[in-house]
Amino acid sequence: MIKFEKFTLSNGLRVIVHNDTSTPMVCMNILYDVGARDEDPDKTGFAHLFEHLMFGGSVNIPSYDEPLQRVGGENNAFTTNDITNYYLTLPSNNIETAFWLESDRMLSLGFSEKSLEVQRNVVIEEFRQRYLNQPYGDVWLLLKPMAYKLHPYMWATIGKEISHIENARMEDVKAFFKKHYKPVNAIMVLSGDITTEKARPLAEKWFGPIPGGEPNKRNLPKEPEQVEARSLTVEKDVPVDAIYKVFHMCSKYDKEYYTVDLISDILSRGNSSRFHNELLKKQKLFSDINAYVSGDLDNGLFVVSGKLVKGVKMEDAEKAIDAELDKLKTQFVDEKELTKVKNKMESALVFSEMDIMNKAMNLAMSEHLGDADLINHEVEKYNAVTASGIQEQAKKIFTKQNSSVLYYLSKRTKK
Repeated sequence: MIKFEKFTLSNGLRVIVHNDTSTPMVCMNILYDVGARDEDPDKTGFAHLFEHLMFGGSVNIPSYDEPLQRVGGENNAFTTNDITNYYLTLPSNNIETAFWLESDRMLSLGFSEKSLEVQRNVVIEEFRQRYLNQPYGDVWLLLKPMAYKLHPYMWATIGKEISHIENARMEDVKAFFKKHYKPVNAIMVLSGDITTEKARPLAEKWFGPIPGGEPNKRNLPKEPEQVEARSLTVEKDVPVDAIYKVFHMCSKYDKEYYTVDLISDILSRGNSSRFHNELLKKQKLFSDINAYVSGDLDNGLFVVSGKLVKGVKMEDAEKAIDAELDKLKTQFVDEKELTKVKNKMESALVFSEMDIMNKAMNLAMSEHLGDADLINHEVEKYNAVTASGIQEQAKKIFTKQNSSVLYYLSKRTKK
């Protein structure tokens, strides 16, 4: 059980405090309710660009990293379809430095042309290196627009194309910041050697004066049900053939999410999983194969990805995947196998709660999902999953008409 206290400032900033005296450190995590799905279709990649811009200096603090490093702190951030998350850790006796740094960039970034140019170039280079020049790097640039035809999940967090970032203008950047980076759109979690008695006055002092802003109203288009199988074949300079097969599934808000997440574990979590035993060890079709869920807040994707052993035909590899998925539709998972994956999940959740940074992130995400206390009920939700529930979801999800498949062929192995 993770104990915490929660209060909300008059400007709408939600603050959660988890006291952990086993460490002399504190993690401050700030989750902003903005991700790639909130972007203009003609100006994509902005949420990710801001992940970088937020480190480019604010009005009163030209360098974010230097003051933090001087007091023994470190920081990072990440962007998803749904959120942008910033986190830092530092010794608890220097906690006010964290309040100072984070409040100043929430109040106002520096917005210099130089900073925009520097971070724009960083993002463009990342686009080229990680997505265009890396083997299999463009998989999601190809898969997302195939799987989604209406919902903004159709583009990756890096953006649709480099030109959207190249053409980012200062007025666009300022408007995006004003709309999303404000107290009413943020959740702050403090985890570690800190009490609410200490955190509240610091939060009031540093964040209280920031104008809260108006809550954003989302009106995202709902992705229509997929009614036909989709596929795309590409041939690239990669070491081996690969297959990426995705199916539409429920959102992270739905109770069925826990069932579908366990299905991915049954298929590919660890060396005793079905994919590993049957497709990798026994049939020797794949050198690597995984199943996982995207974990999106709107309806997401169930993903199967595999690298084929050289000489294996794509048709045979896909048939073998389908055969394993069909077993879930036609046969109940036995109690022993189900208990094993539940135990693995429980141990992973418990292990993640040993680290103040993970606790801070998970508390923020739970609050974002509706209630920070959800963090204390995850295990019971996974334990409530049944064999019949697994079969029901497998039948619903693993249909041909609900699939989008990317056949990623190697120029060297194609005959």
